Amino acid sequence: MSVEPVANELRSLIKQTKEQVSYFQELGVSGIKLEAVLTNETPEQPRSQLERVVRQTSATTERGSLFARSTLRRVPAEITPETPGKPPLPSLPQDDLFGDVRPPAEEISRSGESLEQIWADIGDCIRCPLHQGRTHIVQTEGNRKAHLMFVGEAPGADEDMQGRPFVGRAGQLLTKIIESIGFKREEVLIGNINRCRPPGNRPPTLDEVAMCKPFLLREIASVRPEVIVVLGNTAMKNLLDVKEGITKLRGIFQDYRGIKIMPTFHPAYLLRDPSKKRETWEDLKKVRNYLDSTAKREI
Repeated sequence: MSVEPVANELRSLIKQTKEQVSYFQELGVSGIKLEAVLTNETPEQPRSQLERVVRQTSATTERGSLFARSTLRRVPAEITPETPGKPPLPSLPQDDLFGDVRPPAEEISRSGESLEQIWADIGDCIRCPLHQGRTHIVQTEGNRKAHLMFVGEAPGADEDMQGRPFVGRAGQLLTKIIESIGFKREEVLIGNINRCRPPGNRPPTLDEVAMCKPFLLREIASVRPEVIVVLGNTAMKNLLDVKEGITKLRGIFQDYRGIKIMPTFHPAYLLRDPSKKRETWEDLKKVRNYLDSTAKREI
């Protein structure tokens, strides 16, 4: 009986074994040794010797395979050969190398300072040019333990005169919106990105926002509300640092340092376009339902 088929099988197993060892060495795996390596096999070798080597080589390959499966359990199964007959090194996602190595998202934790302390730091502010035309600094007002906060962009003429946020026509509509979801105005917190009225009610500039926004963030840390409703495009972009417009993000909860943010239309916009009231109502219902689901509301 010819031994050629056995010899061919032997050559194939030796080739596979060498490739397996080379593969492990490239991976940095040590401790795998061949029990039999034949480099000068010939068809004239006795059948019994060939069968012995086949058994030894097969056993070595099987142990290498078991070792690979136990050591490289996290290696993706999909390996596409780059070179015929030789699989490439597997590429692991960065986060799978040593677990999740991304830094945890920074969250706003409750601070120990009071709103009065923050306002004392603001003082008679002259940090940006807006102070030149203001009548009053308009501070945040409302419940110091509120679970719900509303943030607009800046005071208008009525707010500048009275020194209180959202007291003009838009503020009256905001009060109705608050009441429509089961709250009273005094139960929530109301403020603005900027505390001084921009001339002609124009949007505040980036520099003006940069001077005022840190005080708002400190107020948020002091109260730590569960949900913040941002009113209008300017307030949303400046608080969340996003480029998308209000029409794209409204009605979709955003996360800001561990606090849920609901963007919706500004009451002043609703006065100009009452058809948007229905969308605003849908947005606020989501806020109400979320707060109801947390069962943490305090009156």
